[in-house]
Amino acid sequence: MAENVSSIGLTPVASVPKVGGADGKTGAQGQSFTQLVEQFTTDSMETSRTSEQTSLLAAAKKAELVDVVTAVSDAEITLQTVTALRDRVIQAYQEIVKMPI
Repeated sequence: MAENVSSIGLTPVASVPKVGGADGKTGAQGQSFTQLVEQFTTDSMETSRTSEQTSLLAAAKKAELVDVVTAVSDAEITLQTVTALRDRVIQAYQEIVKMPI
C-alpha cells in the first residue's frame, strides 16, 4: 500500500518523521510546550502589529491596497487560530475540573 501512496506523490504516514517533543521528551531539536506557546504568542502579536502598521501606511498613502488586504487577512487568520486555541484550553480545563478526585 505504501508503494501505491508514494506513486501518486503522497507520503505514507509511517514514514512521516515525529515532531519534536511529540514523544513527551524535549530534546535538542524539540521545544517544550511553554516555549511553543510563547513563540506562538509572540508571532501572533507580531502579525497583529504588522497589520496595524500596514493599515496606517495605507492611510498615509504609502502602502498598496493589496498589502493591506494581505496583512489584514493574515491578522484575521491569526485571531481565529488564537480564539480556537483559547477555546480548546478552556475546554480542557473544564474536563479536568469535572474529573473525580
